[in-house]
Amino acid sequence: MKPLSKNFILFILVLLVVGAIFSTYNLKDDKPVEIGLNTMIEQVNQGQVKNLTVSGGDIDIELLDGTKETTKKETSQSLSELFTDYEVDQKAVAAVNISIKEESSKGLFWSVIIPTLLPIIFIAILFFFIVRQLQGANNKAMMFGQAGAKEFSKDAKNKVTFKDVAGAREAKEELLEEVDFLKNPKKFIEVGAKIPKGVLLMGSPGTGKTLMARAVAGEAEVPFYHISGSEFVEMFVGVGASRVRDLFAKAKKNAPCIIFIDEIDAVGRQRGAGLGGSHDEREQTLNQILVEMDGFEPNLGVIVIAATNRPDVLDPALLRPGRFDRRVILDLPDISEREEILKIHAQGKPFENDVNLRRLAERTPGFSGADLSNLLNEAAIRAARHDQKTISLADTLESIEKVMIGPERKSHILLPKEREITAYHEAGHAVVAHLLPHADPVHKISIISRGRAAGYTLKLPTEDKKMHNKSEFLDDIAVFLAGHLTEQEIFGDVTTGSSDDLRRATALARELVVSYGMSELGTRTFGDKDEMVFLGREIHEARDYSEKTAQEIDEEINRIITRAREVACGIIKQERSKLNLVAKTLLEKENIEKDEFEKLMS
Repeated sequence: MKPLSKNFILFILVLLVVGAIFSTYNLKDDKPVEIGLNTMIEQVNQGQVKNLTVSGGDIDIELLDGTKETTKKETSQSLSELFTDYEVDQKAVAAVNISIKEESSKGLFWSVIIPTLLPIIFIAILFFFIVRQLQGANNKAMMFGQAGAKEFSKDAKNKVTFKDVAGAREAKEELLEEVDFLKNPKKFIEVGAKIPKGVLLMGSPGTGKTLMARAVAGEAEVPFYHISGSEFVEMFVGVGASRVRDLFAKAKKNAPCIIFIDEIDAVGRQRGAGLGGSHDEREQTLNQILVEMDGFEPNLGVIVIAATNRPDVLDPALLRPGRFDRRVILDLPDISEREEILKIHAQGKPFENDVNLRRLAERTPGFSGADLSNLLNEAAIRAARHDQKTISLADTLESIEKVMIGPERKSHILLPKEREITAYHEAGHAVVAHLLPHADPVHKISIISRGRAAGYTLKLPTEDKKMHNKSEFLDDIAVFLAGHLTEQEIFGDVTTGSSDDLRRATALARELVVSYGMSELGTRTFGDKDEMVFLGREIHEARDYSEKTAQEIDEEINRIITRAREVACGIIKQERSKLNLVAKTLLEKENIEKDEFEKLMS
């Protein structure tokens, strides 16, 4: 409706301007007085008339004193006949300057034609705009089934290449082969090699899947089309499949080229899974993608790159050879890759000399590329909020905790008793973690509320680990329970502040039994969670064990938690003096950093 509104307003403005001009033409300030013929004859006889101008049936009169008047006569009757009929004195007529003016077509145009044509023109223009709008609606309806894929420009201002992507060396090597094939397919064809038609980028959210696809677009000197999986799904069945056909038809015309489908799990979910039956529109769209990628017609020169963080829900037909036959995994970055990512995002930000990016990388295990970018951005915002010209180490460390746990809740003031309980609770976590050999070292303890936590103990590993052993898990369970047990030991009662710790300890103990085979029940797993998937989450576990085994699983979980409880209780009772020292220091300073904590423990 916006184009129609603009055109209609423009038309009204033009009409008003024309009307204003027309009214200005007709309206005169010195409009003559209209009189009768008898009055004019009398004025002529008395010698008061200076000029008479005859135009058709109109007679314009100018008196000797400058007064202007007008009157009308019959059009067929001449002025001389009029004077003869009225027996006007010929001497008086001779004293008058008489001029005959032929009636102009311009006057006829403004007086007759324009008033008649204006309504017709207005109706015609209005009808034209209505028909044009209807045609636009019809065109949009015809374009409803066309894909809205955007083509990546080679000369884009924010062009990204592999140099701008830190880490993910293996992923870049895999994708460079695809780019190389599109640029120079001859060397692959000569040795009988067939380049994969589909590449699936898999990884946790924030690991850089879309950024990697943008880098491919920046490296490839070929057309690059990108579209989201959700853009195929519509309320009307068949629209998604039509858009898939249109997208691949456009790509084949411009081959060689690349198609990037972001979040392909929106349309590529496993068929026949979930509650409430199937989704006809999504299934038809998926079927069309399968046919276009590897059907009867050869799909030469078109490479499809897709990204998802849920490869487990994708249909098996998508993952077979001939379709997405190459899978590129983007893991969370290790310490060296985190340092490289921080260097990229640190460009353009003024840091103080005490900021060490390597130290930040060591303190951010488990952070994705998006988390690291957000970390430095939060540090810059904090520095600007405090009117600083540079970003300090304190800004970066504060931002790490803000990204991990949440912002400080300075308005969340605890009662003195609650503050004391929180201090001992966090001191219990820290002391037990410090004394257990397989627990991660403590980097910071705080009783300042962040997020939903009244306090927190920041434990970070010294190195990136891909595998964990049973001893590490058992020590972690003991650390989870330490806060709860400290409250019970010091105050003789427990609070609700330990609920999350107990939940995590129970969940970890259960994983040891049912998933990792780290229990007395044998080297096997229990249950299958992938049988039914709905909205991306497992809501049902297929039990492949009996009720007796279920009871044994519960008993084994209780045994693991009981052993961890005994270990944590022993440390708390044995190191009561250090526990009191750490808790009192927390009550005084609210925060204890790693170096100070190790001095207290020594």
